[in-house]
Amino acid sequence: MGALVLGLGAVNADMLPEVGGKAANLGELLAAGLPVPEGFCLTTAAYLQATAPIGLDEVHRALRATPADDLDALAALAGRARSLITSAELPPAIAAAVRSAYGARGTAAGRPDAPVAVRSSATAEDLPFASFAGQQDTYLNVVGADSLLAAVRNCWASLWTDRAVAYRASRGIDPSTVALAVVVQRMVDSAAAGVMFTANPVTGRRRESVIDASPGLGEAVVSGAVNPDHFVVDTESGTILERRLGDKRLVIRSTPGGGTEHVDQPASGTKPCLTDRQIRDLAALGGRAEAHYGAPQDTEWAIDPAGKLWLTQSRPITTLYPVPVQVPGAGPAARREGTRIFLCFSLAQGLTRPLTPMGIAAFRILGSSVARAASFDVPDARTGPPSFAEAGQRIFIDLTGVVRSTVGRFIVPRAFDVMEARSAAVLRSVFTDPRFSITRRTPWGLLRRVIPVALRGRVPESLLRALLRPEAALRRVDRFTKDFGHALELPTGTSSLQRLDHAERVLAGAFPIVPAILPLPALGFALLALAGKLLGGPDRRTDLQPILRGLPNNVTTEMDLELWRLATAIRSDGEARRLFEDQPLAVLAQRFSAQELPAAAQQGLDGFLEQYGHRAVAEIDLGMPRWRDDPTHILGVLANYLRLEDPALAPDRQFRRAEAEAEAQIARLVAEASSRGRVRGAIVRAALRRARLFIGLRERPKYQIVLALAEARRQVAAAGAELARRGRIARADDVFFLDFAEVRQALGGTDMQDLVARRQGAYSLELDRRRIPRMLLSDGTEPETVLSAGAAADGALAGSPASAGTVTAPARVILDPVGAHLEPGEILVAPSTDPGWTPLFLTAGGLVMEMGGPNSHGAVVAREYGIPAVVGVPDATSRLRTGQQITVDGGAGTVVPGS
Repeated sequence: MGALVLGLGAVNADMLPEVGGKAANLGELLAAGLPVPEGFCLTTAAYLQATAPIGLDEVHRALRATPADDLDALAALAGRARSLITSAELPPAIAAAVRSAYGARGTAAGRPDAPVAVRSSATAEDLPFASFAGQQDTYLNVVGADSLLAAVRNCWASLWTDRAVAYRASRGIDPSTVALAVVVQRMVDSAAAGVMFTANPVTGRRRESVIDASPGLGEAVVSGAVNPDHFVVDTESGTILERRLGDKRLVIRSTPGGGTEHVDQPASGTKPCLTDRQIRDLAALGGRAEAHYGAPQDTEWAIDPAGKLWLTQSRPITTLYPVPVQVPGAGPAARREGTRIFLCFSLAQGLTRPLTPMGIAAFRILGSSVARAASFDVPDARTGPPSFAEAGQRIFIDLTGVVRSTVGRFIVPRAFDVMEARSAAVLRSVFTDPRFSITRRTPWGLLRRVIPVALRGRVPESLLRALLRPEAALRRVDRFTKDFGHALELPTGTSSLQRLDHAERVLAGAFPIVPAILPLPALGFALLALAGKLLGGPDRRTDLQPILRGLPNNVTTEMDLELWRLATAIRSDGEARRLFEDQPLAVLAQRFSAQELPAAAQQGLDGFLEQYGHRAVAEIDLGMPRWRDDPTHILGVLANYLRLEDPALAPDRQFRRAEAEAEAQIARLVAEASSRGRVRGAIVRAALRRARLFIGLRERPKYQIVLALAEARRQVAAAGAELARRGRIARADDVFFLDFAEVRQALGGTDMQDLVARRQGAYSLELDRRRIPRMLLSDGTEPETVLSAGAAADGALAGSPASAGTVTAPARVILDPVGAHLEPGEILVAPSTDPGWTPLFLTAGGLVMEMGGPNSHGAVVAREYGIPAVVGVPDATSRLRTGQQITVDGGAGTVVPGS
């Protein structure tokens, strides 16, 4: 019986395979001295013993072979599993063990008719990375041993509910690895019960307990069958910050015809079901559970008629975004106290996925070079600059100093207005928070950092040259980028350690490209603004937008048009076209690697990758494969291009048309300005001409930095191949789940396979995270949650205007461009974009992005291709669906969902 039944007091977190997540958590709470109703656990050994002879192995095999999105097939297999369990005889030894434990004094009952709660406890449940909440069943007020045994059988069967099977399949959990224990506890005769989060699940703020309460059993609150009382408590002070009373009427959903009815409970209506003392005591009890686990908890609780508080469940809150952590030793900012505000740099760069450990290590070095150029103290380049932080395997930057500075408040939100408008709104919302009151009112501290960088980068000289001799300024940029490329080269025959040294030198030396080039597009935007003022002020913004179409000197546009020219060549070659139309991408990739594609495709793609093969989707992550490593994405884009049949929609024609429209608009605006004076007309002409020449250069610094990242990746990959040969890592690409110091340790003889496996598991979990906050406070608060969702009165989704025009077409929601299929004319709906996405723009009818501002990368490219675009639309990828007819108004900044 010992292997089948355990008292909850004998259970702990190390026994997850034997007792499941719920029982393990309850045992931990008991061990911590927290009030948990007594009871026992029927272990997974009982489940395995009972199900061994009934043929579940066949169901397991079928489930493993079923795609996670085939819900009908999964449901049929789940039903088969439930039928096998409920129709099988309960083994006598298990029945005897349950009867004995139920009748034993000091367990859940102590008398033959004691009411108990019978609760499923799966091995894949209540885990730190996934709660699996509500996937298995609970039975309350079970009375008598026979009823208890029936409830046990039903709990076992609930391991195979349709929802549980689909949930596990979506997370890649092998069905044969899960088992179910059953918790039996004394039933609390609750006067009130409910749920409590020890951190605010909406805002993310830690140190705030959120309590939902209702008279009677807590199951009504958990299941959503009641409109409960709602309380928010500051756990540090005990202050009740919010109290909202519900009507506490139960919703009964089982009425004839599928309708619902409401049933009043005792104490329902305007009277709260908890006193202030009980609210504070509950918050304190939740704090004890959180302290024991070291993480915010999702708890269930009950208060008996005598006023005693009970915890009936506690599990991690899996939906909270991690709090940014600054690196110890990274400088004084890492040791500052008080609430801090962090910007998600990864998201600002259009990257929603996590970064590999090597990708983060590369940005530590890049960031350190920036900080040192600005005269900040950086003791170790590998730790990153003082403002560098990480959360959820993404990079965050500490903006506290910016927010507390008058100059920072003036400059940074305006920069975000152009690049990522939603972030600008979020940042401004923080200005009213007294914790971020202004402490620096003079610009001297900022100037002390900026002026040396500007002088070393010869910024004043560059700006003067650009104003007086713009063609010479462009030639200087070309020379600088060529010299930069030569500096990346490394002689052959070097050791792996020398390769690592070279990779770190390349990264540390990449920053000078920014002050050498970025002032020119900044000047272009300033000249565009000057022209607007001379033409009559900010209301001329719409008239200036066509100037930004068909811009020259944009390396990303040049890349996309080169890819279109390759598609045109393939279309003209019958054999190559048929191959792209008929063969899967994997076959095309294999034939390309074997140099077996028709000449038009093989030579064209070789040439394209020679020039642009260093680019990639999510290219700021050094750990991501480059196109030259895996051209599958580019092959897929070419296949998409071949489906474009309308010549008028050809991207090269659209680009030339955009150029012509821009030139015509310049002529109209210059004529208008000249009518008010020849000098005014000459200035407007010069300003608009230089704006067009220079604004396209905004893509060049990132392009060059990605070149550096690609070279560093090449050297690290070579070291990874050596480590794989030595058996220090399992595969060469595993090296990107280490940092530079760890690669050196591995080259010295340390086995890194276990470390790599742990990091790959954590990375895989982060890939599933959908919501990434633009900004976070150090107490976990997401400032964006205080802003409205931005829906217009007519039901439209609101964002920032990015490219004028209106289009109505089916939406295509794409979360990852690799292998994505976009029909010509469809509206691309994406979380964000970087240059790896832009080949899809060529056939898109419109663009909707969750991130970005009017001059973010995606917006610029959309304008150049003349497709309507709205950016900064919160949660667009979840609020819109593929195939849904939507209307995008790029001038108004709205997206109107249709049917």
